[in-house]
Amino acid sequence: MSIILAIDTSFGTSVALVEDGVVRAEVNVDDTMKHAERIGETIAQVLAVADVRPAQVSEVVVGRGPAPFTGLRVGIAAAVMFAEGARAKLFGAVSLDAIARTELESAELRALVSHDRPLLVTSDARRGEVYAALYSGLTKAGSPVRIDGPFVIKPAELEAQLERRAIEPLRATAPVTAASLGLLADALLIDGLLDTDVSALYLRDPDATVPNPKQRVGKAVS
Repeated sequence: MSIILAIDTSFGTSVALVEDGVVRAEVNVDDTMKHAERIGETIAQVLAVADVRPAQVSEVVVGRGPAPFTGLRVGIAAAVMFAEGARAKLFGAVSLDAIARTELESAELRALVSHDRPLLVTSDARRGEVYAALYSGLTKAGSPVRIDGPFVIKPAELEAQLERRAIEPLRATAPVTAASLGLLADALLIDGLLDTDVSALYLRDPDATVPNPKQRVGKAVS
């Protein structure tokens, strides 16, 4: 029996409990500014709704993004601490993969997707950019087959690249949820593809940087 606690903070704060491929509980908080304040209570709420003790959780999976810095750090830290405390196995997954798996649950869409006509999944990366990845379908267990990405890019540049490569993709854009992440993890477990890498996929440098020690900061004091 597999009981997966899924945590994703690539947008708001989303936590879910998935048991053997079934979503037992999920809580989504859309606030993109208070991940640190919400994550603990959200995890507790999900466990209470599902009537599951922390020690019963067998796997913890956290969304690695791509996403901005602050939210990802909070979710990954929470997942690491919970897994250690509950003695659960810790895994990471690409958040865009979870969106792709959800979209490709549609048999109609799956019939249209191929390597030559992939599914393009995008999400808002701010600064006038998007995160993007391309998928050619699902494995028998339901794991998405990613053929390119994830990367961060301007929409116009993305369109130009697709045109140069003669790709006319089907498109999906939706927020990732912990439930979709947990179901992704369940499929990846079956395929033996669930990764222990929980490093954050920022895909670009942070806005805040460490000053050059030789650079003068502030006004000189006379």
